[in-house]
Amino acid sequence: MMTKTIMKTFTGTLLASGLAATSVAAQESRSVAPQYMQRVAPALAQYTDEVLFGEVWPGDGLAPRDRSLIVISALVASGKAPQVRSHARIGLENGLTPVEIGEILTHLAFYSGWPNAVQAAEVVDEVFAAQGIEPVAASEATGGEAIALEPEGEVAREKSVNESVGPISLGLADHTNRVVFGDLWRRPQLSPRDRSMVTVAALIASGQVDQLPYHLGRAFDAGLTAEEAGAAVNHLAFYVGWPKAFSAVPVLRETVDSRN
Repeated sequence: MMTKTIMKTFTGTLLASGLAATSVAAQESRSVAPQYMQRVAPALAQYTDEVLFGEVWPGDGLAPRDRSLIVISALVASGKAPQVRSHARIGLENGLTPVEIGEILTHLAFYSGWPNAVQAAEVVDEVFAAQGIEPVAASEATGGEAIALEPEGEVAREKSVNESVGPISLGLADHTNRVVFGDLWRRPQLSPRDRSMVTVAALIASGQVDQLPYHLGRAFDAGLTAEEAGAAVNHLAFYVGWPKAFSAVPVLRETVDSRN
């Protein structure tokens, strides 16, 4: 299974060899791709080793922790709970804390649905147990000083929700204002930048590009750079597919241009 140490070792080997051909035994010994992949789809195994984990994961433009953050988010949003297992382990190695991983699932319950979050929570629980990580304390998951959101922006957002959603679904407007933005987005268990990145990754994974401009704006306001956003879209292409990544590019371009 993929680990940070294997990533570094494998990348170093590739750089040292200049991707030169070696014996089959040597290739297998340094391969990140699982044996079943090598047997069934050797070309996929090669792309996995040389491109995904040889170029993308160790690439510039986005920190390893951020890469784990968006990959876990995309997998949960896509309903791919089994794949969360290995990436929860990688995320811990890349600097995500157990509390932060739990908060990613909590946040995504609202942005990708409760079933996806619940399935992922079961998998993460098994990962934590296997690594001897104690259950997350309620005080860690619920405590801390609430994050203050920008007042004028919140007034405008709440007014927009009340006017556009309220007449159709009063309950949805109420829960959006009172729970999602009145509580969830203020929770200190993830930084505003992290929470925005989780949301953006989930929207791209779900193909919900119409929701991207607002949340990209929040992400940039919280400190995400255009270079990091571009690197994130590139990374997500490998986990959600090229069509969804390409659909996000025009929105990202327009958002960056409008801010410039």
